[in-house]
Amino acid sequence: MPDNDDLQFLVTNDLVEIVTSCMTLSPLQASRMTRSDEDGNGGWDAWGGWSECSRTCGGGASYSLRRCLNGESCDGRNIRYQTCSNTDCPAESGDFRAQQCSAHNDLKYQGHTYEWVPVTDDPHAPCALRCQARGTALVVELAPKVLDGTRCTASSLDMCLSGVCQEVGCDRQLWSDAKEDGCGVCGGDGSTCRLVSGQASLHITADERRCMRDPPVPSSLLATV
Repeated sequence: MPDNDDLQFLVTNDLVEIVTSCMTLSPLQASRMTRSDEDGNGGWDAWGGWSECSRTCGGGASYSLRRCLNGESCDGRNIRYQTCSNTDCPAESGDFRAQQCSAHNDLKYQGHTYEWVPVTDDPHAPCALRCQARGTALVVELAPKVLDGTRCTASSLDMCLSGVCQEVGCDRQLWSDAKEDGCGVCGGDGSTCRLVSGQASLHITADERRCMRDPPVPSSLLATV
């Protein structure tokens, strides 16, 4: 590795920090409700209480129901959602979609049991529980809908609600248009950092330099006499 490399840095609060792609979001105190909150009374009964959150961490959803007092002639929805449990999950808790697939490991499929792993980022059915039998090409839709709060894709905060992918902003609120700016700040205006080009000296010890120049030979490649 050379002593000097051209690098780009973000300067924040007068300190130079190498930017990584990992950003921790702060938990939110409140959650945005669905657009059905804007509906007037219109013959509806009062909204019921909120259900238990679908997840204990990582961003889930809870719902509230109301009853139409005019039979089926009410305008608007009888259900509304809000996000909840927006704190990040511990690393050891695993992926929420993977947990739903593995719940079928002890159930026979066509006479056999399999270890199921999730099929992610399916553009045609992001909210169906499609799983693959580990070590095989077998892919099966084990449920038409994943649990509420499951991410639509691995790289997005958008979540599935009643089998439909719904947009979630970087503030982890439903139907929010909040985006990260170039500094990685949710809802920011790009004013908290600036891009700097320069040179960085990498301090490498003599032993590290020798190891890089003469890497050890794997034992599998050593000839025996």
